[in-house]
Amino acid sequence: MTEERNVNVNPEVEEEVSEAQLTEQRQIRREKLKKLQEMGRNPFLVETWNVEAYSVQIKENFEEWEGKHVSMAGRIMANRHMGKASFVDIQDKDGRIQLHITQDGITPEEYEIFLTYDIGDIIGVEGNVFKTKRGEISIEVEKIVLLSKSLQVLPNKWHGLKDIDQRYRQRYVDLIINPEVRNMFYKRAAIIKEIKRVLEDEFGYLEVDTPILTTIAGGANARPFNTHHNTLDIDMKMRISNELFLKRCVVGGLDRVYEMGKMFRNEGMDRNHNPEFTSMECYAAYTNMEFVMEVTERVVSQAALKANGSYIINYQGKEFDLTPPWRRLRMDDAVKEITGVDFATIVTDEEARAAAIAYGMDPEDVNKWTRGKILAEMFEEYVEDVPGYLDGPVFIVGHPVEISPLAKRDPQDPRITRRFEAYVNCWEIANAFSELNDPIDQYERFAEQQAQLESGEDDEAHPMDMDFVNALEVGLPPTGGLGIGIDRVIMLVTNAPSIRDIMLFPTMKPID
Repeated sequence: MTEERNVNVNPEVEEEVSEAQLTEQRQIRREKLKKLQEMGRNPFLVETWNVEAYSVQIKENFEEWEGKHVSMAGRIMANRHMGKASFVDIQDKDGRIQLHITQDGITPEEYEIFLTYDIGDIIGVEGNVFKTKRGEISIEVEKIVLLSKSLQVLPNKWHGLKDIDQRYRQRYVDLIINPEVRNMFYKRAAIIKEIKRVLEDEFGYLEVDTPILTTIAGGANARPFNTHHNTLDIDMKMRISNELFLKRCVVGGLDRVYEMGKMFRNEGMDRNHNPEFTSMECYAAYTNMEFVMEVTERVVSQAALKANGSYIINYQGKEFDLTPPWRRLRMDDAVKEITGVDFATIVTDEEARAAAIAYGMDPEDVNKWTRGKILAEMFEEYVEDVPGYLDGPVFIVGHPVEISPLAKRDPQDPRITRRFEAYVNCWEIANAFSELNDPIDQYERFAEQQAQLESGEDDEAHPMDMDFVNALEVGLPPTGGLGIGIDRVIMLVTNAPSIRDIMLFPTMKPID
């Protein structure tokens, strides 16, 4: 039989198939559809089909299904015509199963119509389960109905979709052709379900929904997407974090809340970053940073267990053991170990600037920064990029106040906060605080951030959110807060090389 070819063939891969040939094949399909419509058999008028069984269900329980009459539906993925009999593979949500279709089984008239069906068409069938002489579990078809006509030409089994960008842009085709891609998104759904189960059943969190459109993009240092609300005639932003709304919930007496949903940051794109991504944030009253460390360990390790059946994961050739408890490491200790600069002995901003410049940092930048800001910059520039150093899992603690405007100060050292970041594979996968609930301190930090924003010193700083300050004045109990990058966790536990592989429809630049 003639091989089916992709509608958007890469000419470097399949030079023998021209666009004209593909156009001809698509035109033939439209002519077949027109003939069916003229016969009163328009597939697009069919509304429903009774699906009683699925391929994997039958294959895995053949003894139970043997000889039974079943009604199924699926997409034609292969066909082998041999005179008055044909074998057809259909694909449903679970996998594939073979159909045996004969002229005697469905009548000669119906068989002639069936022979016009193409790979990619969606059909409904009824018949009996049996096993061929070669041992292939199959359906002996007694009735076949075309439910949807495919007017495009699918990639063939051998060449598939070679262009990775094309796979992301035409994910609907990618899902049809590549079973491992479908399995990835079933696995993603199972991981998210497990994370929610852990939060709700083991820690007592309540799932809530908070706004995506806001007038102030707060809760994180990032550039927002801007939009305009026509009815209110106001500029709005898409959220970069839901933190401040979730804390308002805790103020209101919802002691443990979480939300898993989309965040939007108008920033760079690479294999670990997409401007639209899934984040989970949770807040628990009367708890602290140590409590949410336990939550982090439990959520991430259970995600691995659900995906792979083990707390040990392999990511791109590297092995990580996510079994709790995880290691704790102070930021200043990490900087000292990698650079030799000991912030434990540095007291003033001037001393920190001198040490950083001596190490090779840009004086023009350094002379604008405080001791805490310099510590954070040295960690980000010199520690995070050291191969293997933050493979983890590891909690980095001891973040300076200057970069942690929403975290409590450490009572033992008010220059740092009660905050941690969790790293696996040198990736930050979680950020958490013993939340700042002092409204006066919060106002002062917001004011400082606002000044940095207005001066242009930091275009990702928090703007002033007076309503949130007002909420803190009403009274926020001691609270432990946590944010986890769900996409990165799923990448890790499923061994996906790019964030685009675990997103159904990643952001792509339009084709001109």
